[in-house]
Amino acid sequence: MLAQLLYQVIDWLFGFFTLALLARFAMQWTRASFRNPLGQFVVAVTDWAVVPVRRLVPSAFGVDLATLLLAWLAQAMFHGLVFGLFTAAAAITPGTIASLALLAVVTTVRLAIYLLFGAVIVSALLSWINPYAPLAPVVNAIALPFLRPLQRLIPTIGGVDLSPLVLLLVLQVLLSLLTSVQRSLFPFLPG
Repeated sequence: MLAQLLYQVIDWLFGFFTLALLARFAMQWTRASFRNPLGQFVVAVTDWAVVPVRRLVPSAFGVDLATLLLAWLAQAMFHGLVFGLFTAAAAITPGTIASLALLAVVTTVRLAIYLLFGAVIVSALLSWINPYAPLAPVVNAIALPFLRPLQRLIPTIGGVDLSPLVLLLVLQVLLSLLTSVQRSLFPFLPG
């Protein structure tokens, strides 16, 4: 019981930081403005780690590699910490370290899909409720690059854009596939 609670707290802390890093990456990649409450929050939470790493890891092709590397490292540290806490020290081998690095990639991709999932839902809701909300330009900037190809294929029906529903369905299928891959490759994970 206590071990499961400790796992949940560690998972939440590392997951929160990784999501903040991924939000920063997505906002930079889509050129969304950081002059809003969400952008300011993301910068405040991640700046202490991103700024020093940017000096060592430059951007390439307009992609902020330092932020992506930090998101992966946060998940690698999380899984390494959990593995170290819940298994014997003798179980740590080079193969285990490689498995944990691969697991960190899988969980980082899953968290990125969750971030996109949330951005699509919030973007769709704000388009109906308040398209001029301060958060709308940010979530729209994150969601639109993924919605535009679907909007070209799927016509609006009665003035309603169905592309968010299709994208959410595709994202849910991807999450299911990643979860099954994660469970088959890494059966030692709790929960």
